[in-house]
Amino acid sequence: MSRIGKLPISIPANVTITVSENNVVTVKGPKGELSQQVDPSITVTVEEGHIVLGYAGGKTLAEVTKQEHAYHGLYRALVNNMVIGVSAGFRKELELVGVGYRVNEKPNNSIELLLGYTHPIYMQFPAEVKIETKSERNKNPLIILESCDKQLLGLICAKIRSFRKPEPYKGKGVKFVGEIIRRKSGKSAGAK
Repeated sequence: MSRIGKLPISIPANVTITVSENNVVTVKGPKGELSQQVDPSITVTVEEGHIVLGYAGGKTLAEVTKQEHAYHGLYRALVNNMVIGVSAGFRKELELVGVGYRVNEKPNNSIELLLGYTHPIYMQFPAEVKIETKSERNKNPLIILESCDKQLLGLICAKIRSFRKPEPYKGKGVKFVGEIIRRKSGKSAGAK
């Protein structure tokens, strides 16, 4: 069995889980509702406040293929992220480092990014994602994103970061709060 896949997932008190006959797991909680299609080679059972994932047909470890072994850990991680997402939620913070880099909140769940280009970048977000921006004097602007869907949140953060990735010489760009950028010394440091 997969080391991650065999771990049971505990269900919080305010979360309900249903598994349909075509192996679709639906998780409902105070933060929202998420569903995930699970491969037919993996079984999902809800028992005594825990979710347990196993192999279909009661296969032993010797009978399991490499792909089924990988699916076991994958779907356990996805279902666990869904349970955490609908109960506690996920939060990511992005920091804009650079002179003149700004972010403005716009109506209809969208933002305007000024990242040193000749034009502003406008980005619209889905309804599942909550946005908050902070711009304080003598501090870098922040974009705070919250959602119950970890995959969607990661995808949006990667998209925002791709507009201006942090560069290694001055450290300018869009980075996660707390992320350490490996810095390089410039040309003058090498010439002696």
